[in-house]
Amino acid sequence: MGHINLPPPRRGPSRPWTLLDIAAFFLFALVLLFLLLVLTPLGDPLAAGSSPSRDTIISALDSSASGGSGQVSVDACPIEDVDYMPCEDPKRSSHFSREMNFYRERHCPVPGETPLCLVPPPKGYRIPVPWPDSLHKIWHDNMPYGKIADRKGHQGWMKQEGSYFIFPGGGTMFPDGAEQYIAKLAQYIPIKSGWIRTALDMGCGVASFGGYMLKENIITMSFAPRDSHKSQIQFALERGIPAFVAMLGTRRLPFSAHSFDLVHCSRCLIPFTAYNGTYLIEVNRLLRPGGYLVISGPPVQWAKQEKEWADLQKLAENLCYELITVDGNTAIWKKPREPLCRQFAEYFCPATNYDDSSEAWYYKLKSCVTQGTLTVEISLNNLPNWPQRLSKATTRIPLMQTGANVFEADTKRWVRRVAYYKNSLGVSLGTTHVRNVMDMNAFYGGFAAALINDPVWVMNVVPATKQLTLDVIYDRGLIGVYHDWCEAFSTYPRTYDLLHVSGINSLIRDSTSGNARCHLVDVLVEMDRILRPEGTVIIRDSHDVINKVTGIAHAIRWTSEVYENEPESNNDEKILVAKKTFWKSH
Repeated sequence: MGHINLPPPRRGPSRPWTLLDIAAFFLFALVLLFLLLVLTPLGDPLAAGSSPSRDTIISALDSSASGGSGQVSVDACPIEDVDYMPCEDPKRSSHFSREMNFYRERHCPVPGETPLCLVPPPKGYRIPVPWPDSLHKIWHDNMPYGKIADRKGHQGWMKQEGSYFIFPGGGTMFPDGAEQYIAKLAQYIPIKSGWIRTALDMGCGVASFGGYMLKENIITMSFAPRDSHKSQIQFALERGIPAFVAMLGTRRLPFSAHSFDLVHCSRCLIPFTAYNGTYLIEVNRLLRPGGYLVISGPPVQWAKQEKEWADLQKLAENLCYELITVDGNTAIWKKPREPLCRQFAEYFCPATNYDDSSEAWYYKLKSCVTQGTLTVEISLNNLPNWPQRLSKATTRIPLMQTGANVFEADTKRWVRRVAYYKNSLGVSLGTTHVRNVMDMNAFYGGFAAALINDPVWVMNVVPATKQLTLDVIYDRGLIGVYHDWCEAFSTYPRTYDLLHVSGINSLIRDSTSGNARCHLVDVLVEMDRILRPEGTVIIRDSHDVINKVTGIAHAIRWTSEVYENEPESNNDEKILVAKKTFWKSH
């Protein structure tokens, strides 16, 4: 076959680069490099500048604790990290799937990747407004974000007045105020009876519902994700209202089963019947038998959501819930003490899919119901009224190895210890200086129970690697969560006035091998992140552990004193009382 000879392509003469071309090329390269460093994790190592490395810090602290001369200080994080949340970091979350809002759940850095630096306060930060004034106003500069005020001010959420944010007490479904709304609910729910003590508010906004439920002696765990309503949980905690960053997505919420006497949703926009009813079944896991479920807003009698509303009513009926009332766009159901209706059996998990319904740390949601025990015994009607239930050992305790006698001894022990903290160690419990308190290793909640007459609320944290006693805490009428202290806690920086931990070294130890799963410095840097400037830390542990903690406290700018334990105690514990200094980033 013959070949066709094509003429060679015409090419113009190559033009030599000019200085302008070279400058444009380098400018483009710099812009590309800047975007890579800002928008990807590649820039994280450079953000620390000339700060000592993680290995250098840990080595120096270990050397100092062993009697060596190693001295080191932990530097401040970059000023743009004033609201840094390691496990709810938008840069990290954006890489995950949107399916079932997976990207809005916890996604923590791998161990050792969390920056060892101290989160600075924002410019103009002041010591927060004390409780109870903080329910109604907070300092604007402590979180200068006006997005919610601009978008929700007409609904009574919040507004700016001078140097304050003001909270009129309203919400999307109760623009005239939470007090009127709660009075409306009280027509159908025995809110003032003492039966109801623990509540869960899903998608809570700035938590005005929970704030005003406190007047009824009902303590509400309010939660919302870190989302487009910037810092809503941060506002709630600044106000002194119990709150927590969480997302109902693909995992169980980190609470024990049958914990809440009341579950509330005010325009929370959770698709309860989606994914085979998975989300309503999770609510059913959390709601105490005999408790109440309130849903205000979509889909209840909502235009263009007739099918969703019908599906919700049908699913609630199949779970044997009694529909108490539909008042406008508010529906109220009562959960049965025990599910006796025939159709409920269709939702039981098969025997091959059985689990402990109180396991909830990174636990995948289910679209079936785990058959529980003692549902009648722990039902709302069978618990003592508040406040008697605080000191009553519940029927869930005998199921544990320790037993009710340990519950009683633990309660008395913490009454003595708290009195010692106040009278001998000068801790400001019971004053306006302390409102938001956390017990990082709560066991039965004895520390929180001993503070019940103080103007505080306590987040009781039960380590997920230890005995799961959170259900006992809720049966007492207290609140709390599961957590692993080798990860960051789901809250904003500067949200607690006092952190308490008994046995801090046990938080990082593997229960089987006894080996450390992370370093004590990781825990203390995280404590510094969530502690307010001039906040207080109380740590109890052995002499050797307290010696290590003292060195770390110095490295993270805390002032501290070490004390002997109470005269009545028979162990060799020491008590470290530290204060976070109020420093500013330059």
